[in-house]
Amino acid sequence: MNKLNILKVLRVILAILFFVPILLYFVDFGGKLPDTFHYLAGIQVIPAFLAGMAGIFIFQLLLAFVLGRIYCSVICPAGVLQDIINRIYCIGEKKKKGSRRFKYHKPMNWLRYGLLGIGVLLALAGSIELWTLLDPYSNFGRISANLFRPIVVWGNNLLADVLMKMDNYALYHVTLSTATIAGVIAGFIILIIFAVMVSLRGRLYCNTLCPLGALLGLASKEALFRVSIDKSTCIKCGICEHTCKAEAINSKEMTVDSSRCVDCFNCVSSCSKSSITYGFKPFYKKEEVKEQPAVKPIGKESNSRRSFLATGATVATTLPVVSAIAKSTGVTSSSSGEKVQPITPPGSLNLKQFKEKCTGCHLCVVRCPSQILRPAGLEYGFGYMLKPHVSYMNSYCNYECTVCSEVCPNHALKPLSKEEKAVTQIGIAEFFIDRCIVKTEGTDCGACSEHCPTQAVHMVPYTGTLTIPAVEPDLCVGCGGCESICPVRPDRAIIVKANPVHQYIEKPEEEEVLDIEIDDFGF
Repeated sequence: MNKLNILKVLRVILAILFFVPILLYFVDFGGKLPDTFHYLAGIQVIPAFLAGMAGIFIFQLLLAFVLGRIYCSVICPAGVLQDIINRIYCIGEKKKKGSRRFKYHKPMNWLRYGLLGIGVLLALAGSIELWTLLDPYSNFGRISANLFRPIVVWGNNLLADVLMKMDNYALYHVTLSTATIAGVIAGFIILIIFAVMVSLRGRLYCNTLCPLGALLGLASKEALFRVSIDKSTCIKCGICEHTCKAEAINSKEMTVDSSRCVDCFNCVSSCSKSSITYGFKPFYKKEEVKEQPAVKPIGKESNSRRSFLATGATVATTLPVVSAIAKSTGVTSSSSGEKVQPITPPGSLNLKQFKEKCTGCHLCVVRCPSQILRPAGLEYGFGYMLKPHVSYMNSYCNYECTVCSEVCPNHALKPLSKEEKAVTQIGIAEFFIDRCIVKTEGTDCGACSEHCPTQAVHMVPYTGTLTIPAVEPDLCVGCGGCESICPVRPDRAIIVKANPVHQYIEKPEEEEVLDIEIDDFGF
């Protein structure tokens, strides 16, 4: 193995070391992996920027300036996923043609830098919707959480059935309640866009739609270490151009567009003459390239135009599907029929701050042990699309659980201690007496009171020997224990309504337990 091949092998090994743990962390339905794995999400560029982690953000930019866009081929899980899709596509291509062949195309700077500029302006105005839709890490999270994870759970349940027939109970059935229609549609659309763009033009998404790719492209345009062509030994065979999945190599003019190069080193390992190298190239010693008349081969422009139009059509045709998300799980107030505000996870502080920082990567959704976090559709408006909201349909928020606030890479959720979590009021329970079975059926219940950890819901005399629930708002933390256990269907007799701004309650003092010594049996 020569030195040039080592670069590609090293890149592949590092990509696996980053990609596999992140993927497993998203699909880990049993919660077996330690939560320290979330640090791999914290080093992603956009989450680090939104979290105010200036050190990580600057480091990634410096890394691109020194080594080129190593981030896109090694650290970014969406980039590695596109490489996997490309590898799968290559298997079919090799059967048809013998090899996968890319072609050099001029960069669409107007698109990639235009989206970057628009995204920055919107972010300064307090809107991150564009970043939410295009952030590569968040898109990978949506694919993993809403497609890969359900597939893994389905496979687990299928295998559990097979083993049970053999009297083997090593596996057990798992119920998955975090996948929503909105999340599945979003994950499917993103995966289709990735697959189509990769099949047409390799890393086209990274060099057109991805604003992070544009930002790193600016930093790596004059990278100190970059791929270059030795014009004295190059025979213009075109092999390097055909293996460049970023379509950044012009073999006729013997140039490499470093702003689009993702440092996969396919070109370096494929050059039989060793004319392509990756090494130190000071920007102040840039070689002069003589401009040559552009020759437009017949059919090249039309093929390029067709591939671009096909990509645009793929993106455009997915937009109407988004409108269907709004009809998926519209949350309304049963009493008035009006749409209510989402209950945001503990640590989000307030709805406005959460919307400005959360990109909807769904890491908190998959790591929530109670499975009460679900991706939103358009029921709360476009500004909240794909962001997680709390649903108490099947479970409740554990009184001392702080997992979601610990794993959030954007710091859209402020890390909470168990003591802080116990007094954070994300919502307030509201009781509807006309729905309660104590009134409608004249029977005892009290399930909501029994499941309230703060005694905010307590029973008071109603009629005869019957008691009925009452809510003390100053003690309620909005955990949903009462709502999730209420037996009334379809509209429950007690529901939690969101606090747009989270409040803090006074934790009730625990009653003093007297230490009584008993000399005998206590009779």
